[in-house]
Amino acid sequence: MFIDEINFNIHAGDGGRGAATFRTEKHVPRGGPDGGDGGRGGSVWLETDANISTLLDFRPGKNYRADRGSDGMGKQQFGKDGKDLVLKVPPGTQAFDAITGQLLADLAGHPMKFEIARGGRGGKGNIHFVSSVQQAPKFAELGEPGETFAVRLELKLLADVGLVGYPNVGKSTLLSVVSAARPKIADYPFTTLVPNLGVVALDHSRSFVIADVPGLIENASEGAGLGIQFLKHLERTRLLIHMIDISEYSGREPKDDYAVIRAELANFSADLAALPEIIVLSRADLVFDEAYKQELLEHYQTISPETLIISAPTRMGLDELMKLVWSKLEALPKQLSAATGTVRITTRDKDNDDPRQFAINYDDKTRTYVVTGHGIERRVSMTDMSNDFMVRRLQRSMERWGLFKKLKEAGAQDGDNIRIRHLEFEYVDDDLLDEPLASSNDDDLDEPV
Repeated sequence: MFIDEINFNIHAGDGGRGAATFRTEKHVPRGGPDGGDGGRGGSVWLETDANISTLLDFRPGKNYRADRGSDGMGKQQFGKDGKDLVLKVPPGTQAFDAITGQLLADLAGHPMKFEIARGGRGGKGNIHFVSSVQQAPKFAELGEPGETFAVRLELKLLADVGLVGYPNVGKSTLLSVVSAARPKIADYPFTTLVPNLGVVALDHSRSFVIADVPGLIENASEGAGLGIQFLKHLERTRLLIHMIDISEYSGREPKDDYAVIRAELANFSADLAALPEIIVLSRADLVFDEAYKQELLEHYQTISPETLIISAPTRMGLDELMKLVWSKLEALPKQLSAATGTVRITTRDKDNDDPRQFAINYDDKTRTYVVTGHGIERRVSMTDMSNDFMVRRLQRSMERWGLFKKLKEAGAQDGDNIRIRHLEFEYVDDDLLDEPLASSNDDDLDEPV
């Protein structure tokens, strides 16, 4: 079975929790804090595998999870990092955020590896929170949650040459004759239901890959026939072979076929329609009127001088065609610009960890001010809200980052709802209080060293 698109969920591992422990060895009075850090959560990676040609191994809607980091322990023992999860995909795979539709990664070659979901950092143990006035901190950080979201994988086959044309014009027959591929061949339309690849070897040093996709018909771009769902597999090709059946058995006028298919290609993708092409008049063994064949050849040579007449079963014109294909490929770039490497186009800015870089938006439906930003969200998620020391530390940090000042500038008033990730609280205007909530002398709540 050929699967070229799949949706599922990925979950990077959460970071382990830091430990809040104290030395208790015999003859060591007041041993002090010795809590170790939690381990980092495992990440989820996509890695290309040249031995895979489909997305069949994935299951729709399945949750793929990396391991969680281990918790820190006493005696300054750090937790073990979670094991990464590596998902093998065929070269040519693109990964999208299934919700926003944003392109996350384009794994067009081999070998390529991409971290699509990063594991959470481990929480710091209480050894990091010792200060001159807080010598026995009874708190530690929680582990950072790993990234989690829905992903959609799409496969675009990698080939040098793509075969296009109406159904049953001889594309699969041509592929079977010039390569070792064995696609299904029969005398009825839409015999080819999935893309097929074949390697053409002219000699030990010259070879290229041809892709055969299900045929197009008029209004395919609007869903007629098999539609254009498989044309994406030709977007990475460098050259098209446009095949036209000139026999009387097609029931169509050969001179009209070209314009119809070209219109469907243009409706699908202007880039695909702009690819260089060779026009091939096929099934010549079924045409006995030599004058008619010459008339068609001259007609299409006015459209493209690179027009050939072939018969795949009798191998008529195939050597000339393959040599022409090779000469064209030699003059074209080896790679498309889209296949030069891995790309990352995402709003999830993992590398910007500065908590002072955040945005404030007002949600009219819930009447809540929503604060977003990787740095500030990470610190909120790693704060143990059941621990008063940690809550006071977070509150003071928020004031130092300028959050409350910017909330007021955004229009927040006393009692308004504020949400940062999973944390919701009411905004309190310090100007209405006798004393500020966070004292500037809370030296025991400084950031960890």
